[in-house]
Amino acid sequence: MPAARHVALTLSILLAGIGIAAAQQCGGDFGQFLEGVRTEALAKGLSPAAVDTAVANMRQDPKVLAADRAQGVFAQDWQQFATRMVNGYRLSQGRANLEKHAGVLSRVLDETGVPGPVIAAFWGLETDYGAVLGNFDTLAALATLAHDCRRPELFRPHLLGAIEIVDRGYLTPAEMKGAWAGELGQTQLLPEEYIAFGTDGDGNGRVDLRQDAADVLFTTGKYIQSLGWRRGEPWLEAVAVPSDFPWERAALVNKEPRSAFASLGVTKADGSPLETDELPSSLILPMGRGGPAFLAFPNFDIYLAWNKSLVYSLTAAYFSTRLAGAPPVDMGSPQPGLDLETTKQLQQRLTDLGYDTGGIDGIIGENTRAAVRQEQIRLGMPADGWPTPDLLSAL
Repeated sequence: MPAARHVALTLSILLAGIGIAAAQQCGGDFGQFLEGVRTEALAKGLSPAAVDTAVANMRQDPKVLAADRAQGVFAQDWQQFATRMVNGYRLSQGRANLEKHAGVLSRVLDETGVPGPVIAAFWGLETDYGAVLGNFDTLAALATLAHDCRRPELFRPHLLGAIEIVDRGYLTPAEMKGAWAGELGQTQLLPEEYIAFGTDGDGNGRVDLRQDAADVLFTTGKYIQSLGWRRGEPWLEAVAVPSDFPWERAALVNKEPRSAFASLGVTKADGSPLETDELPSSLILPMGRGGPAFLAFPNFDIYLAWNKSLVYSLTAAYFSTRLAGAPPVDMGSPQPGLDLETTKQLQQRLTDLGYDTGGIDGIIGENTRAAVRQEQIRLGMPADGWPTPDLLSAL
């Protein structure tokens, strides 16, 4: 560390009367909040010049708070979301990019074990392969969210990470444009992930996740690897399920050997037999027993680590299988589901019955599905976890 940084670090510790305390605070006067951020950044050893430059670009953005309070996209059912997101354009562009960057992706696979179609699916879903990066000012967005007291423990470290990106010379404040929640680059990584896994894939001395595709692919591969990707294993497979299947066993939390599902009559989507091995598997019915069916394997957990929404994660994993050569899934004939408001009504009734649905938000997450399964069992309905108007009427 240069001498100037030692001096800055020593002074910041000695003068941190507001430092460590202020660094833990949210809300209050925004100017005082920024002083706490400045002190904490200097205490981390970041250069005064970079800290001053970054902090000077921090402001509160009311549009960021509005976006944070109005997340409703994952209230769509899986068929609506997946059909919209895994479209012909993304599939054709994804295949073209896999071919164009085959050399780099081969090196990424060798180093991380993460296949190209997995990376390309996130690349396509997040920014259409770099075409739509977002136009929110990253430093302003993260400062707004870190100052807001809803989730400061999440966003304050990323705000400091954004300052470090400036300090390392990866991006200038003017270049730091992205999503409303502070994600940056062609696969929308948060600043701490940018710092931890950023890789100079093209050897130009700079990690630029906005413009350099090689940097994007290597960094994303390393990030996925860090989440626990298991080299050489599948992540998702479309399957066919017999009508007499014990539906209560179709749950993401229920992990059984693939051979157990084979013994219950589950086959590949084309009717051919499943492998009868011990690979842990879960049967996912995103729209109940009448809709599409998938076996999810341990690598599917990485998709959930990327985004906890089952709708998004299953879409990303399905998109990866399509880019890897799988045919379109048969959407089946699912029973009609609930819209946003009736889902909230269902969640309220389940909450009144003592279930933890994870909130009255209209989003059918795993908690809501688990509660639905229990009530379906109680009411003598097939326990496939899919909430329908009939279930709502019966509660």
